[in-house]
Amino acid sequence: MSNTITTKSAIDPITLEIIRNEVQSIPDLVEADLMRTAFSPLIYEYKDYAVGLVDAQGRSVALARQGIPLFLANLIGLAVNDGIATYGAEGIEAGDVIITNHAGTLGQHLNNVVMYTPACTADGKVVAFMAVVGHWIDIGGQYSGSCLGTDTTEVFQEGLQIRTVKLMKKGQRVEEIYRIIEQNTRLPEMLLGDIEAQLTGCMKGRELFESLLARHGEPVLFDAIGEIWRSAEAAARAGVEAIPDGTYEMDSFLDDDGVEIGKRIPVRVAIHIKGSDFTVDFSGVADQLKGPFNSGRYGGAEVCARIAFKYLVVPDEPANEGCFAPVKVVIPPGKFLSAGPTAPFSMYSLPLSTVIDTIIAAMAPVLPERVAAGHHASFSVCSFKGLEPRSGRHFNVFDTAHGGWGGSMHGDGVGPYKTLGHGDNKDIPVEVQEALYPLMIESYAWREGSGGAGKNRGGLGTTKVFSITAPCTASFAFERHFCPPWGLEGGHSGEPGYVDFEKSGGTTEKILKISSLPLAPGDRIHVYSSGGGGYGSPLERPAERVKHDVDLGLVDAADASNIYGVVLDGKQQIDVAATGKKRKVLSQQAR
Repeated sequence: MSNTITTKSAIDPITLEIIRNEVQSIPDLVEADLMRTAFSPLIYEYKDYAVGLVDAQGRSVALARQGIPLFLANLIGLAVNDGIATYGAEGIEAGDVIITNHAGTLGQHLNNVVMYTPACTADGKVVAFMAVVGHWIDIGGQYSGSCLGTDTTEVFQEGLQIRTVKLMKKGQRVEEIYRIIEQNTRLPEMLLGDIEAQLTGCMKGRELFESLLARHGEPVLFDAIGEIWRSAEAAARAGVEAIPDGTYEMDSFLDDDGVEIGKRIPVRVAIHIKGSDFTVDFSGVADQLKGPFNSGRYGGAEVCARIAFKYLVVPDEPANEGCFAPVKVVIPPGKFLSAGPTAPFSMYSLPLSTVIDTIIAAMAPVLPERVAAGHHASFSVCSFKGLEPRSGRHFNVFDTAHGGWGGSMHGDGVGPYKTLGHGDNKDIPVEVQEALYPLMIESYAWREGSGGAGKNRGGLGTTKVFSITAPCTASFAFERHFCPPWGLEGGHSGEPGYVDFEKSGGTTEKILKISSLPLAPGDRIHVYSSGGGGYGSPLERPAERVKHDVDLGLVDAADASNIYGVVLDGKQQIDVAATGKKRKVLSQQAR
């Protein structure tokens, strides 16, 4: 696939803007319908999906605005190109619908299934593909939920592998494929409902694009798309050219891979800026892991480079093929971000936000206005599964802990949000979880003091307490406990996240990763998500802002005094004299 769009068109600017908005509206409309019709809260609440249009070569045309960046970066084009390689250009026909989750192609876990259908001209020529990517709630494998084991050692333990097969042929359902899927999931009703929502979205998007073809004609429509690509590429290359040429490096690390507990995973990246090229070199990252925290080159290294680039260089440009033209990736095969096709992939996404965070941090010396301190970066999986007491059916609660993002020169860090790799993922509401599953959520609150101290402090994490009401098992996967979100320019690190397992008898156990923890009624799970790193010295934070944080319960009075140097009297008012003395002492100690 070429990195540069070259063909020039002479389309008039008014038609161009009309088509630009018409094309973008298609995935946006499909996305809205998908949220209304999906069966699983993982889709309609958490938004674990992506919707997009690509051309006949798999080049992205328009992507819905709320999908997961980990999907939007390149997943649809990869799937389409594998379909073309499998069936040939003439083997995909009007009315076909194709699905794939092949880890060797997509480089992600098997739950991520791309479904796509061709859009054709009136004479049957395939000119584009409409796709909907969805996280299938369960697709077999060793653990309920398929992707929720932290100790799998090969992809064959993680579920059903589907490499580029037709779910529909010329508009007719292929019942054999449906039967295979139904017999390989613990949650058939929910999964098949999601599949229908995914299928309907593909068909609606196809019809909308074909109506544009009929209205504008293929030459005009694709001239406009080419111009959209060129405009995005020009903006992206101009952004890179504004960065001084050079090599920028950053190191971080991950806790472990769930199998070799305690063995740290190096994340060393180098970004080479030369002219308008933005090259990310992953040669220094760890080799392929024994545990399931691997990803393939295109689902790992390429995705991380593209997402970091988007945040740094063209945050306001629509994501399409032209936007990513300057991005190049260097990585040898056999790294944990370029793993082989049989490697374990179930927890592939946990490391990726740390990798993205590390790329962004490398550019702090030359893009200080665009680089925040480290964010929590942990997927923070909290999953509960078992049999529903009344119906005897399987249930699977898939929850993730949102956390704090880093402070920056512009202000305090935000949060609690999902990670850089997840974008606008929402939290599944407490009411939905309690209505659907045999558990209660006793409390959900800010985690006081979790944001890294600084002139602009990091965003806060959360505390969430689950009360278990029926026998079940739990999976947890927390990262960045030993490499907490870093501060910048003298800011402090955020507090790392973890889980406390409180047994009904009163004993507690701290947990970071586990695949199948037995739970009984009366047990409690305390989830502590991480805060973001701080920016700038805490002693430079205005005393009034520190007092305001204490009043809101975001910072405790002891930290206000010992870290920020702000002393409060018995009436919780600022003691100006004592604060001046305290800050002077702390400043001298810091030298």
